[in-house]
Amino acid sequence: MDNKLWTKNFIFLLLSNALLFAGFHILLPTLPIYAAQNGGSGTQIGIIAGIFGFSAIFIRFFTDLGIKRLGKKKCLIIGIVISFICAASYVIFSSVNEIIGIRLIHGFGFGLATTFYATIASDIVPYSRRGEGMGYFGLGTTVAMALAPAAGVWLVKDYGFTIMFTCAAISQVIALIWTFFCSAPKVVIEKAQVEDEYNSSLLSKFIEKGTRFPAMLTMFFGVGYGSVIAFIAMLAQEAHIENPGYFYLVGTLCIIMSRTISGRLFDKKGYVWVILPGAVILLSGLLLLTITISQTMLLEAAVLYGFGVGMLHPALQTWMLNLVQAHRRGAASATFYNMLDVGTSAGTILLGIVAEKTGFIGMYRYSAGAMGIFLLAFVLFVLFIDNRAKAEKELEASTVANNSSGL
Repeated sequence: MDNKLWTKNFIFLLLSNALLFAGFHILLPTLPIYAAQNGGSGTQIGIIAGIFGFSAIFIRFFTDLGIKRLGKKKCLIIGIVISFICAASYVIFSSVNEIIGIRLIHGFGFGLATTFYATIASDIVPYSRRGEGMGYFGLGTTVAMALAPAAGVWLVKDYGFTIMFTCAAISQVIALIWTFFCSAPKVVIEKAQVEDEYNSSLLSKFIEKGTRFPAMLTMFFGVGYGSVIAFIAMLAQEAHIENPGYFYLVGTLCIIMSRTISGRLFDKKGYVWVILPGAVILLSGLLLLTITISQTMLLEAAVLYGFGVGMLHPALQTWMLNLVQAHRRGAASATFYNMLDVGTSAGTILLGIVAEKTGFIGMYRYSAGAMGIFLLAFVLFVLFIDNRAKAEKELEASTVANNSSGL
């Protein structure tokens, strides 16, 4: 089998995916400001910040139907087109209720696109290099998510909202164009497999069978991950630390460095060797934030955050993709993003409520608590479930071999 990773298909898909995320995340810090300037209340701004996650989750219930009727690439294109239309519409429809409506629709497009980007990437990447390939693929996403918010704030400050929204829309157009330079391999689906998909329960459509434990871990990871994206600037303000943007710059550099190592480690040693140290590192970073009082401490936390997220994000996604058959990768990809969205959206709302009583520095104790649950659950799983399953397989293989030799 061809073991080549850096093919034309993979490169264009990686770049297109990064641009889609850049065009979306450039809006995260700027849309609340835009809504506030147009008379939005605190509650309305909170809805704008979180509603897209729930519409993204809703649309992923229909990914199986989309694959059957249209195919993966057409579903991806539809998602990008919706994202482009919404990005271009914010500057035209400026009332708060209109922004909420557009944000709801934007979640549909973003949910479709993110699901099928990851699904097609997993089809393109050779199985023996999937950990490495999905690590590099996610790196484009992570860099865009780290740099685009800062770029959005800068554009609004120096050039205004119209230019910022125009840049967001242009990034979606380029992302769309680049998808036409890559092709998605066809996965043959048997009739029995299709019937099984339609007979699956509502829970199975939300969380793919066989991926429920890593899906739960992804949700707790999303709480810790989302708390940094949403509140690190507020923590810096509370601790009287200037230039919190350096946190994202340092964190992004560490994510890049971690991706060059963790993917290959996943392929050679397995998911435990990546997820366990990644969870310990991210938990350490969140705990450090609970006592941060200086720029130096903030940057030290950024290093830990970067390496932790850089290891965990692609490892959890690849683990889930490896647990399902080829024709179910779309559902597994949807599950990953569903649970990540649940963790980030719900976690951000709940932690924001906590921060009103504890302050943002104290709030990170609860964020660290979520990662503590992640780490404890994972260790127990490895010790008492995964190791037992491996031992049973080895015993079964040994028994078969002995019976064969006896014959």
